[in-house]
Amino acid sequence: MNEQEIFEFLNQKAEQYNHVDFIELDPISIPHQFSLKQDIEISAFFASTIAWGNRKSIITSAQKIIQFMGNSPYDFVMNVTQKDFKKLENKAVHRTFSAEDFQQFILNLKSVYTEFESLENLFLLKENEENYYHAIERFRTRFLGEIPHRSHKHVSSPYKNSASKRLVMFLRWMVRDDKKGVDFGIWKNLSPQYLSIPLDVHTANISRKLGILTRTQNDWKAVEELDQIIRKYHPEDPAVYDYALFGIGVSKELL
Repeated sequence: MNEQEIFEFLNQKAEQYNHVDFIELDPISIPHQFSLKQDIEISAFFASTIAWGNRKSIITSAQKIIQFMGNSPYDFVMNVTQKDFKKLENKAVHRTFSAEDFQQFILNLKSVYTEFESLENLFLLKENEENYYHAIERFRTRFLGEIPHRSHKHVSSPYKNSASKRLVMFLRWMVRDDKKGVDFGIWKNLSPQYLSIPLDVHTANISRKLGILTRTQNDWKAVEELDQIIRKYHPEDPAVYDYALFGIGVSKELL
């Protein structure tokens, strides 16, 4: 296939997988339980933060987090007590994301929501920025604070050349608004045209097999390389190709 044919194929696959049927077996099902903006943000942030490994186990762990927060994430964040945290002591949350990490994330979220109405404020782009490279780092700096903590490893840094897959995915969920019912599109001050593909081993490998990615490392440089070509074919909504690449990977069409 030439480049044009590749993207005709990807457009078909994006249309196939960008559908509400996608929700049930994906971590995005967690924030779909809520209607309050802040509840959606917080549940989505936790679901994306622990999104590594088996999707079923991710959803199970994320659901436990929501239940621990009394199915009211925003209320829990704003009114949490040490007694609440005591109930979580010595309990596993998700793989290396520990109870201690969860507690620190809750405190960090409370600090942010005490100052801002929405997490969106921490991702706003500045003049001449054409992707979320700097915005993710600004969010990371504000959210984590200056005091080192073991939880910092769960918020990756594009400045350290990480692909920042989980935050890029979180942004896709919050920013894309194509009326298909999967992504939320509740962050109206951010443009989907600057979104990237949440690059993991699967989407990267499919991209290489299709010949639209040459870089061998799954890092931020690879994200930007992929940006150049996907924006050529879908400039107003490049992240829609995440559905195509993911779907092809799940269906194993290119094996």
